[in-house]
Parts: sequence; C-alpha cells; structure tokens
Amino acid sequence: MKVSVTYALPGRQVWLEVEVPEHATVRDAIELSGIARTFPTLDLSTQKVGIFSKPVSLEARLEPGQRVEIYRPITADPVALRAGADDSD
Repeated sequence: MKVSVTYALPGRQVWLEVEVPEHATVRDAIELSGIARTFPTLDLSTQKVGIFSKPVSLEARLEPGQRVEIYRPITADPVALRAGADDSD
C-alpha cells in the first residue's frame, strides 16, 4: 500500500511516497522511505510523529494513503513568545 512520509525544516521540505506492506507501522514507513539519509539528524527517540496532524506512536498501524509527519523539535518557548507579543500592545 502507498503512504507518504514528510518532514520539513525552515529551508527544506521533503514529501516522499513509499510502498509499505499491509499492517505497516509509522516506524516502518519512515525506515522504508530512507528519509534519515536525507536528514541524518532525525532522532525518532525524541521527535514526535503524527498522521494527518494527529500525534501517534511509532507503532501506530497505517492505512493506505495516509501521510506520516515527522515533527521537528520546538526551538522557542511558545509561552514566552506569546508574552512578548502581549508586551507590544
């Protein structure tokens, strides 16, 4: 079955279609996509993943046509950013 795997950094985005076996997991799709060769700093032990914007585990089962998303780490504190925006009012 076909699924896609996507990952984006500020200056580079990749969207790969990959053929995976029936009953494949998110982890399987990521590994079969080879995306780690393109982004060697990917760390699935710390980065979150999802399917169509919903966080899931690496062991979540896939269905045909789903989009696996690898989320990059947050680099700024959203609470601090919001507080800074409030100061400018």
